This record gives sequence, structure tokens and C-alpha cells, in this order.
Amino acid sequence: MSTFSSIIAGFGGQGSLLMGKIMAYAGMLEGKEVSWCPSYGPEMRGGTANVNVIISDENVGSPVVTKDADCIVALNQPSLDKFVGVVKEGGSLVVNADLCTVGAVKDGVKVYAVPANKIATDNFGGSKLANLVMLGAVVYATGAIDIAGLDETFAHVFEGGKAKFIPNNKKAFELGYEYAKNL
Repeated sequence: MSTFSSIIAGFGGQGSLLMGKIMAYAGMLEGKEVSWCPSYGPEMRGGTANVNVIISDENVGSPVVTKDADCIVALNQPSLDKFVGVVKEGGSLVVNADLCTVGAVKDGVKVYAVPANKIATDNFGGSKLANLVMLGAVVYATGAIDIAGLDETFAHVFEGGKAKFIPNNKKAFELGYEYAKNL
């Protein structure tokens, strides 16, 4: 992989920006050039939020992904509808199957429909970790980051008082990874 580009999108509060931050941080720890470019409405929670993430062996020319994305991640239907056309032929489309219905996609696009809310609720009592379930599926689908560095990445992203969340976040990630692997 020389350059990996993605858009991760959902409602504010679903964790799309955190997913992108984890991916960018993992890429950085692997010695790659990274770009993390968030876009969100003023509503904070409930509004729309998306993030463009680029991980590359080369300098990143532009942090914005407008076409030919290697991966689109849709946490809800409006995000899927908005970005489905941006994924390139041969790319991956990873959707939260609990909130999205996938229609027609470009030839060669591999679709991963992951019931992330259900997986999170069944294992953690609520859908709060659905984003980490989705992240696991994305990493399996794309190979964009090396899971060997996940512990170090989580230690940096969830520092201080947030460190207590690492075990559940890792488990949610692993559940998503395994789900996508078994599709």
C-alpha cells in the first residue's frame, strides 16, 4: 500500500471522528505520513460528522478525499447515501447494517455490512462501542493499519483517565474484526 484514503461518516456522537483519529494515530506510529481532516456541524451530537483519513508512504498532498476513496465507512443511512459514490472500483464499503440499507454499488466494491449496534449491545449492554466494532471491520476489510500496533495506539488515544476504557474498546474492535473476517 502506498496510499490509503477513506471517509468515515455518521451522526455526531457515533464516534466517526474517534475512528479516524485511531486510524491516523496507528498509521503515524507505523512511520507513515497521515492526514486526519474532520468535518462536523455545529450541533455536535446528532448533527452530521465525517472525517477524511489518508495513510501513505509518501507525503500527503491534500487531506481531502473527494473521489476514488479506498474505503467508505457509513455509520448511518444519510452518510451512506452521501458518500457511496466516492468509493473507487475495487474499494471497500463498510456499513453499519443496523442503520444502513445498501443499494447499488460500483462494480468490484466489496461490501461489509456489519450489525455494529447489535454486536455492541449484545456484548456491552448498549451501542456506545459500535464505532469500535466498525473500526475492527474496517481494518480487516482494508488492511490499512497493522493490528500489531493496536495496544500502543490505544494507549496514546485513551490516555490518563480514559485508559480504563481500553479493554472494552479492544474487545469491541476484535469483535468487528472477526465479524468481517467471517463474512
